[in-house]
Amino acid sequence: MPYKSTDDLPDSVKDNLPTHAQHIFLKAFDNAWQEYSDPSKRNDPDEDQEQTAFRVAWNAVKQEYHKQGDKWVRNS
Repeated sequence: MPYKSTDDLPDSVKDNLPTHAQHIFLKAFDNAWQEYSDPSKRNDPDEDQEQTAFRVAWNAVKQEYHKQGDKWVRNS
C-alpha cells in the first residue's frame, strides 16, 4: 500500500515527524514496498512486505533525524 502523499501516512508518522522527515519516510516506504515485493529479497523471510517497508522508511528517517526528548530534530 504505497502512499500517494504525506496526508495518507499513518497518524503515528504524521503526528510525530516534521514535514521534511515525512517526505523522507514516504519516499523510502514506497521504494521499499516496490523493491521488496518479492519475499526472497527480504532479509527476514518471516517479515511481510509492509513490515519491511516500515523498517526501511524509519531507518531512512533516522539517517537525517534523531529523537530529542519527544521531538524529532534534524541531525547537525
